[in-house]
Amino acid sequence: MAYVGTPIDTQNQFQSLVGKRFSGDASTTGFTLDVAPTSTLDIEVFVENVRQDPNSAYSLSGTTLTFAAAPPSGTNNIYVVHQAKAVGTISPAAGTVNADSFDNTVISGHTALAATPADTDEFLISDAGTIKRIDYSHIKGLVRQVVSTTKTDTFGTSSTSLVDVTGLSVTITPTATSSKILIMLCGGMAPGTNGHNVMLSLLRGSTEIGQSTGGSTSNSFIFTNQNANSNVATFGSHFLDSPSTTSAITYKVQMASTSGTSYIGRRADTDARQMSSTITVMEILG
Repeated sequence: MAYVGTPIDTQNQFQSLVGKRFSGDASTTGFTLDVAPTSTLDIEVFVENVRQDPNSAYSLSGTTLTFAAAPPSGTNNIYVVHQAKAVGTISPAAGTVNADSFDNTVISGHTALAATPADTDEFLISDAGTIKRIDYSHIKGLVRQVVSTTKTDTFGTSSTSLVDVTGLSVTITPTATSSKILIMLCGGMAPGTNGHNVMLSLLRGSTEIGQSTGGSTSNSFIFTNQNANSNVATFGSHFLDSPSTTSAITYKVQMASTSGTSYIGRRADTDARQMSSTITVMEILG
């Protein structure tokens, strides 16, 4: 049958009215409710079966009901009735809550995780549009970032102690202290004098890393002995570092020559044909 006016709301459902009794003692003015009303007008308060004025007889703070004057002594002589508005509930239908319904503080308002997640800590991801949860154990070990520097010119030194190779360095800022940094180094070098040596060292900042621990190579990272300075010895190496920091780190290469001017990126004789050298670092989530 047709009717005139606003259609009946058949979606929202409300709980039954809630009530609570208290016993006065002629001195207590504060009483604790089970439900926090939003306004003094959202409840009806009776003392000795007399309804109290919501504008002056009592006040509210959360679940605390405070009377302006202590109610008289009596057993269950105080009665509070919550109106439907204060205890009404609405259950949204599945799929009806969208991104616009959430405030940014849904995430930013919570305590930040101050340490590396545990393997069982969970994250929300979108799998082809479907929200799913994933354990951190399935995420760690992935490559977080890659930074690379390619040196296309040459570098030479006759220093018998290690010196920086200009342009063969790279800077990376890890995102977690548990991350590991994989360093990959490749290029070519030649000794300044036939039968002598070239040594390379890998450094994190000013700290040498990955050196050998014995022999006559001065704990070098890479060592070569060429019979002819007209040859170029290619070098390549990998090292997995654990810097334990989230500050920027510079990885660099140093070089030393045992005789004459040794080179990176070219032969040491008069034929200065060149080759490039590269240092690449990857952050691996720990």
